[in-house]
Amino acid sequence: MYKPKDSSASPRFCGVKTFMRLEHVQTTEDVDFAVIGVPFDTGASNRTGQRNGPQHIRNFSTLLRPYNPDQDINIFDHCGGVDYGDIDVVPGNIHQTYSNIENFLQPLLSSGVTPVIMGGDHSISLGNLRAFAKQYGPVALVHFDSHSDTWDHYFGEKYTHGTPFRRAVEEGLIDVEHSIQVGMRGPLYGQEDIQDARDLGFEVLTMRDVRKLGYDEVIRKIHERTGDKPAFVSFDIDFVDPAYAPGTGTPEAAGPTSHEALDLVRNLDGLNLVGFDLVEVLPAYDSGEITAMLASTVMFEMITLIALKKARLTSRVEQAAQQ
Repeated sequence: MYKPKDSSASPRFCGVKTFMRLEHVQTTEDVDFAVIGVPFDTGASNRTGQRNGPQHIRNFSTLLRPYNPDQDINIFDHCGGVDYGDIDVVPGNIHQTYSNIENFLQPLLSSGVTPVIMGGDHSISLGNLRAFAKQYGPVALVHFDSHSDTWDHYFGEKYTHGTPFRRAVEEGLIDVEHSIQVGMRGPLYGQEDIQDARDLGFEVLTMRDVRKLGYDEVIRKIHERTGDKPAFVSFDIDFVDPAYAPGTGTPEAAGPTSHEALDLVRNLDGLNLVGFDLVEVLPAYDSGEITAMLASTVMFEMITLIALKKARLTSRVEQAAQQ
């Protein structure tokens, strides 16, 4: 089973930087999850440099350790994973990049490997969802963001980091009746910027809604909305308040703290999770690497969810064998 190097035997500053010091191996044998980078930022509309996000996250992730005290589980007692490397993107060509994403993810998905994907800007999620929909049919989307990313166009362009989920709905990639968006806030061009997402069928909880309802109720709503449908989690780092995640392209004030964001991810346990992406990390604006620290920890929590799911499955199999 693939697991990270032991940092008590090999210093963290040694070796090629992979996520969490996992082996860089492109295999699906004995692999439960694969960390994948998509260094693409052609879809960004404001600050750029998200192409450097995956390596920035990897560099900091060497501090991660295998035991998750909040979930009381050692990840690699239950599952194995690798850093599968980066998808070869095509700078300036979003459509060819989408094809490359689909072709790269398909063998992993068909082998039962769960992708944990690092962007890149949020436009990459459309390519991700195309691959997942081929494997699972329309998936439930659990979307954490300060923006709904359901515009019809931006600068007249249909494919940007502000449009992926409208395109995904139009292409039948998302089961909107079981999908939810959480955290929308900040100045808008008009009321329709939020209403458009609701009109497409999403349940939308703005940051004002989150504060009014409380986090326990938000978690309950996520589980109720998603049910047992195959679920894909898309986490834009600008979901978090820029005091905790300054390294991003379109920050918005008054978001959740890092603690609140991590707690939301932890409480996705029990959903039928089939894949994840984390996007919009921009190293040039990351003071003291605090965004990389948070992003790598969010991914660690995502991987923990895979281990928890695998542990329950193994337990059920063992109990059935004893009966």
